[in-house]
Amino acid sequence: MIEYTLIENKLEAKDFIRLKVAAGFRERPVEFVEAALRNNLYDVVVLIKDEVVGMGRLVGDGVMYWYLQEIVVLPEYQGRGIGTAIVNKLLNYIQEHTPEGNFTSVGLTAAEGKEGFYERFGFSKSRGMTKYIEK
Repeated sequence: MIEYTLIENKLEAKDFIRLKVAAGFRERPVEFVEAALRNNLYDVVVLIKDEVVGMGRLVGDGVMYWYLQEIVVLPEYQGRGIGTAIVNKLLNYIQEHTPEGNFTSVGLTAAEGKEGFYERFGFSKSRGMTKYIEK
């Protein structure tokens, strides 16, 4: 088992860009990433020995609609439970911040071939990778 630390609301543009590129996604200009991160509802990074090896963030209105974005783990650290820890942390945040009596929708866009990973958390491919939380 690998030891790691989850840190809340500390995602930086340089780490965002590095992780996305390492995972095979297009690089985005730093000024766009900085603007996007300022508009986060919440984010989490995963540290191993002071290196950011994973991230995930929440966007949306924070009441009725939440979206999991940029769930990324460096390829060499995949398959070790880090992605699961990130998604669980994000879903727990949503659960804790969903007002009583509210019905909220949680969506995501899964990379091709990764839908099964998210189905383990209750997301449904037939509903466009959406999960519902009622509190």
